[in-house]
Amino acid sequence: MIFIQSMRSRIFPTAIALIIAGLIGIAGLSSVRAQAPAPKPFIPPGKEVPNLGNNHIKDASDPHIPYNSVPPTSGPHLGYIAKWGISKEPIANELQVHNLEDGGVMIQYGCKNCDLLIAQLEKFTLKYNKVIVAPYPAMKTPIALTAWGRIDTMDQPDEARIERFIRAYMGIDHHVRE
Repeated sequence: MIFIQSMRSRIFPTAIALIIAGLIGIAGLSSVRAQAPAPKPFIPPGKEVPNLGNNHIKDASDPHIPYNSVPPTSGPHLGYIAKWGISKEPIANELQVHNLEDGGVMIQYGCKNCDLLIAQLEKFTLKYNKVIVAPYPAMKTPIALTAWGRIDTMDQPDEARIERFIRAYMGIDHHVRE
């Protein structure tokens, strides 16, 4: 009996001390978590371009409102899409806009005799299924990335920037649901 009382008098204060130490540790962790910096907000890649809607037209020569970016990012378009992948010919604005509406990304170049640049850009069509690489002679910059309502232009290919743009917008369908 004396032995049990002796053990109890030693164990009880030790257990209380451990419980108090644990509570202090938990409180300390809570204050560390409270002081952690807030995560950075997601900033969408590229520049936003006002949405011109998604009306269908029968022919590329049909009169319609002018596009508000070069290359276009939304607006009147044909009822079918261009083939995904590599195009050696420019794609009509009215056709490429439908690809964007369907969740595609256009990578277009406005340079001549730039085979190395074109080869670098064409590699993206091997990685992704809803990307088109095509020439666009009317551009003011060598490279333009477009998605529905977004554009990013650059003078030199930036692989990380291009990848980020494609991942952010590829696959997002923009058809109006009724």
